[in-house]
Amino acid sequence: MIIGEGDAANAKRRLVERAGGVCCGEPEAHHARLAFVALDDPRAAEAAALRLRGKGLLVNVTDRPELCDFTVPSVLDRGPVLVAVGTGGASAGLAKQLRLRLEAILPQSLGALAEALHAARGRMRERWPDAATRRQALDSALTTGGVLDPFAGGASNKIDDWLQGGDPTTGGQMVEVQLRSGDADELTLREARLLGTADAVMHDPEVPETILIRARADAVRLPVGAVQPEGALLVVVLRAPQ
Repeated sequence: MIIGEGDAANAKRRLVERAGGVCCGEPEAHHARLAFVALDDPRAAEAAALRLRGKGLLVNVTDRPELCDFTVPSVLDRGPVLVAVGTGGASAGLAKQLRLRLEAILPQSLGALAEALHAARGRMRERWPDAATRRQALDSALTTGGVLDPFAGGASNKIDDWLQGGDPTTGGQMVEVQLRSGDADELTLREARLLGTADAVMHDPEVPETILIRARADAVRLPVGAVQPEGALLVVVLRAPQ
């Protein structure tokens, strides 16, 4: 349901229609689940929010995060790849500008690559029956400089060659990272990328959780000196700040 007129209401209407929804007015409230209120008058906006919430709808009020049951992120569409930037209602303008910066960085070809990978899932399972090995092969191909690097042109046309090529998952690697502090923001881009792709993380007990959570959620965590996990292609060793 859309309550209001003008640019803000029209923007919400386009958002709903793009997502496959059907917009209606308040008389059809019993058909709706979500309500967008775009009214300039603060009292009218608050009254509408209370009225619609009383009818069981989840409500979003433009520029009034304290009245919102949910907020709407700024969405970058590289269908089927979607990137949503949200600020929890703190600043829609900031979310928009971040999305515009990402628009300039992320290539239009991302959608084609995603669709090609989806179509190749069966062949990937045949090529690498083991799920962990399959994930490692895909990580290796999609990483910076990899054969399917998303930022390189024509990656979606290289999947056949990739599936027929040599096994990129043979051989393991151990990389040691000496931390300069416990501040995750001081990680270099390389260090953050290593943590994000590592199969296992060995770390000193003093390494803070704020650093460890930069690793993949499914990465194995071990103390320094432990036996390297079988099948791990990349192990990052984190040393506590000296």
